[in-house]
Amino acid sequence: MSSVISAQEASTERQQEIRDNLGEIAAVVLSANNANGARLVAVSKYKPASDILAAYNEGQRHFGENYVQELCEKVPMLPEDIKWHFIGSLQSNKCKVLAGIPNLWAVETIDSEAKAYKMNEAWENAGHKHRLNVFVQVNTSGEENKGGVEKHDVVQVARAVHESCKSLNLLGLMTIGSVEGSHKRPNPDFLALVNLRDQIKAELGGDDLELSMGMSDDFEHALELGSTNVRVGSSIFGSRAPKE
Repeated sequence: MSSVISAQEASTERQQEIRDNLGEIAAVVLSANNANGARLVAVSKYKPASDILAAYNEGQRHFGENYVQELCEKVPMLPEDIKWHFIGSLQSNKCKVLAGIPNLWAVETIDSEAKAYKMNEAWENAGHKHRLNVFVQVNTSGEENKGGVEKHDVVQVARAVHESCKSLNLLGLMTIGSVEGSHKRPNPDFLALVNLRDQIKAELGGDDLELSMGMSDDFEHALELGSTNVRVGSSIFGSRAPKE
């Protein structure tokens, strides 16, 4: 008997792997953070539409993409009720393209007032009847190579979104902590985001802001510190070589 499996068998095995991984991660999120009702975002960059569909068929609806072109290629191939999160570095000239995605649920990487205004204008011009959820990305570690608003500018950017961007909904703050911080308990970068959230709440009022922090290696700890939005990729889909 040949040891070479068919494409169909390989596909079936792959789908089962994704189902098993997703089930394990979703169970951890549910058990760890019932109080905050944390959201699991399956990070699907570089993954084929078939992988996303396998997770979708298990009830997963929130998916995160890092690259605008890749996101635009996948959207028409997949169900319309997927809730897409753009989690990559936001370029001002891509706001119009993102605004053309009808089921874009959130942009997690607003890192300046200028980009907030640009995204707001693009979303309004696209004619959407609902506001677009956005997170202000914060550089909590102060690393020069890290994206995000500096901590001392966060309130100013959040205020601009809240008061001047009527087509955007300020959903919360997002950070990608440092490698050094990820080895500490509690993680200082996550604690910094919690403190900034409380500061903005005190100054702007309104509803509580969400916290988007935690990825495959540290999402459980992020949940312990109050994260309401965790982004998990490799633990669900496995690792894959980047595109050329």
